[in-house]
This record gives sequence, C-alpha cells and structure tokens, in this order.
Amino acid sequence: MSTLSDLVGAQGRSSESDIEWLHRLAGDGQLLADLASADIVIWVPTADESFIAVAHARPSGAATLFYRDIVGDLIRPQWRAQVRDAFVNGRIVDSSSPDWFEETPTRVRAVPILRERGGSGRPPEIVGVLTRHTNLGEARTPSRQQITFNDCADELFGMVASGDFPDPSAPTSPRRGAPRASDGLIRLDFEGVVTFASPNALSAFNRMGFEDELEGESLIEVTTRILPAKQQFDETLPLVVAGRAPWRTDIEARGVTVSLRTIPLRDHGTRVGAIMLCRDVSELRHREQELITKDATIREIHHRVKNNLQTVASLLRIQARRTHSDEARDALTHAMRRVSAIAVVHDTLSEGLAQNVDFDEVFDRVLRLVAEVAAAPNTRARTHTVGRFGTLPSEYATPLALALTELVTNAVEHGLAGTEGDVEIIAERTEDRLEVRVRDSGVGLPEGQVGRGLGTQIVRTLIQGELSGAIDWHTIVGSGTEVTIEIPLRYLERVG
Repeated sequence: MSTLSDLVGAQGRSSESDIEWLHRLAGDGQLLADLASADIVIWVPTADESFIAVAHARPSGAATLFYRDIVGDLIRPQWRAQVRDAFVNGRIVDSSSPDWFEETPTRVRAVPILRERGGSGRPPEIVGVLTRHTNLGEARTPSRQQITFNDCADELFGMVASGDFPDPSAPTSPRRGAPRASDGLIRLDFEGVVTFASPNALSAFNRMGFEDELEGESLIEVTTRILPAKQQFDETLPLVVAGRAPWRTDIEARGVTVSLRTIPLRDHGTRVGAIMLCRDVSELRHREQELITKDATIREIHHRVKNNLQTVASLLRIQARRTHSDEARDALTHAMRRVSAIAVVHDTLSEGLAQNVDFDEVFDRVLRLVAEVAAAPNTRARTHTVGRFGTLPSEYATPLALALTELVTNAVEHGLAGTEGDVEIIAERTEDRLEVRVRDSGVGLPEGQVGRGLGTQIVRTLIQGELSGAIDWHTIVGSGTEVTIEIPLRYLERVG
C-alpha cells in the first residue's frame, strides 16, 4: 500500500510543507474518528480535478463504514460535489440528506484542510479535504459523554478549517503510550476549570489520590493537591494542565503514572478552552524502566568483557616481549591482536543501547591494531578504506572484525614484507550481499596456492562457518594479492 507521502506527491500539487501538514493531521485521525464516532478520510486533489484518499481512520467505539481499505481510491461520485465545494470555497459542507453507502444510511461532512503559512506573508492555502462519514444505522440516544465527544470533534473540525489544527507548535511525540479519547477525556474552559470528565479520566485521578468530582474544579489546583510536596515534576506541567500548551507530560502520585496530552481549542486563533486526554501508563512506565535497567546491565557486561579482553591482550603482549623465541613471540603477538579486535566490538556495544554496531567505526579502530605491524623494520605500509560497511548486528560484527584483522595483518606481514606498498580495503553493500575486498600491492602468490597457517584457518572458519559467506584468494594481474569476502544479506536484514 502506498504511503501518504507517495500518494500526495504523485499528484504533483503539494509542497513538502503541505505533505508534512497532512502527515500531522493524519496522525490525529484516530482521535478525530473516536471523538466523532465516525470514519475519517483525508482527500487531496488530483490532476484531473478529482480527489484521491490518502489517509483513513476507523472509530474505535462505533461501526466502521469502510470494511475495505479505501486509501488510494478515487472519490465516489456522490461525494465529489460536496468535497469540491469545501475545497474551492473553504467552508464546511454537510450533506443535505442521508447518503447511502452499501445499503447503510450515512451523513457526510466535508471539512477543508487549511494550512497557515506561518508569517511568510503568503495567504493560507487549502491543501485537502477531510470527510466525516457517520453511520446513521447505528444511531441511538447519545449519552452525555458522546455528546461531549461530538462537540469536541466539531470544534476540532472548525480548527482544521481555520488552520488552527494540527498545531504546528506541538512537538511530534512517540505513539507508544499516547492517550486516546477512550482512555480518558477532560474538557477545560478558558480558565482551566473542568467542565467534563469521562469516567476513565476520573478513575485515573482517583487512583492518584483525588477523591472528589473533577467537574467544577481547577485542574491546576487538583494536580497541586495530589502531587507529593517534595517531588520534582516537568516544568511544562502547569501549562499542560491549564490547557494552554499542546504538549504531553506525565504526572505521578501514589505509585500511579498518568500521561496527559492537551489540545488547546481555538476559535479563529483565540483560545477558548482545551481538551485533555489522559491514560494510566503505570505498567508501561514500569516495563520501560525494566528495559532501561536491562539495557544498562547489558552495556555494563560489554564494558567488563572489553576490560577483561584488554587485560588478556596486555598479558599476551608482556609475555611476547619476554619470549626469546621469534616463533613464540609472533604467535603471542597475533593472539594479542585477535583478542584486541574482539575487545573493540564489545567497547562499541558498551557505548549504546542497540545490539548493532556501526562497523565503519569499528573497522577504523581495527586498522590501528595493525599499525604496529606496518611499522616493522623495512616495511612501509599505507592502508586505505573505500566504501562503507554500514550497521551490523554484534554476532556478525565480531567474526568479521576478527577476520579482517587477520587479512590486513597478513597483507602487511607477508604481501609487503620488507617493502613499501598499499593495502586497500573496499566495502560494497548492496541489497543482497556485503562484499569486502582486501587488496595489497605486494609480491603476490602463485595462483591457487593459499597459505595453510593458523590465520588462514581462522579466516575460513569465521567467514564460511559463522557467517555462511564465501572467501576467495587470487593474485592481481601484475602484482599483489586480493582476498574477496561475500556475506549473504539474509544475515544483515535485521538491521537498517
């Protein structure tokens, strides 16, 4: 299914700012659908003077009219004149008589979507039309809550038509834990006094220690009474509970955490009250705290593993310096370098929350491990990296870092032994694979003859065994050796 951006952009009539505005409105489509107890559809004009649906929200507490997805569909003929009237004349247009949709009586309201230009000097522009489709077949005597919800929806529709909603000053908040109309709704007047509180909203404040009725109370005073005296709270809280700012915040009392979202209501730019949505998120915050604790524990484990590996590497270095046998010294030095390469990955993991690593950063640090080899007597090696590795999961970053350490070290020690030359590492990441080539300008090796030492065995085991990849050694025409590694994308698809 095409996204809103794709559908709007394909019509060629909207700017990036218009698309962003429509995205914000679509983000609150569920709120409008729940308040109006109706389906909400957003339409934008097409090149042939018709309209196409780019977003749709179904009501949570009422029957939907559109059981099939209509996003991407052109507008039906019976709605076209009404929607065009709203779009051309910039006014809210209600259907004059019930409209029948698949044998169901409905009432349609068309609301022009106006976007202010934010002090640019340009007049406001209508960028689309929002339609409300009410199922009259489900009509019944409305409760006080339903009447209040409908009144709030009507006020928000009026704000959409005047360019006051969505509020451009409202920060985009994560959807996780966001309160919805059914979670609890409070209606505030201009002075921040509660004129209506849904049962769920009242229950949330009762759990925090408020024992009276909310209606008729100043929400600022209520919040002040229930918050512990010495507790620090978000400095935006007074503005949110007064209905003055379109923000989200949390309040916590008696072990209960309630998330609040305020939507100031405006009449042609003048604030006349506010809607406040509230949700008990105590369990959600508790789980988030557990995750934070687990993340911190994992990072600490990686940090300790890194420290232990660095200690082992230091011991190997000391032992190598005290060894009189050249063969034993070389073996210990290689082991030290391998342990250090693994420590680099754990050090990177200890610095972030994700269990994925920026392998380009890791490899830059791995190259420093071979600097000592490159500085060997009579050897002058220059290393160059081309391309990007991207992000890798830790279980693949570790074997790849270790394998590349072996290959680069081998290129310097053997390919450029006692000479001057270059080692080039080329990384290419495509849709189906990661390919890495390690190329040196050294003496090369007879075609088909690959070393049988421990380093070569380690590289084969890591690439073919742990990464299910392929590795190939061959001589470059003229001079030098090139090693090619290919890793299937299926081992990388879990990361972006």
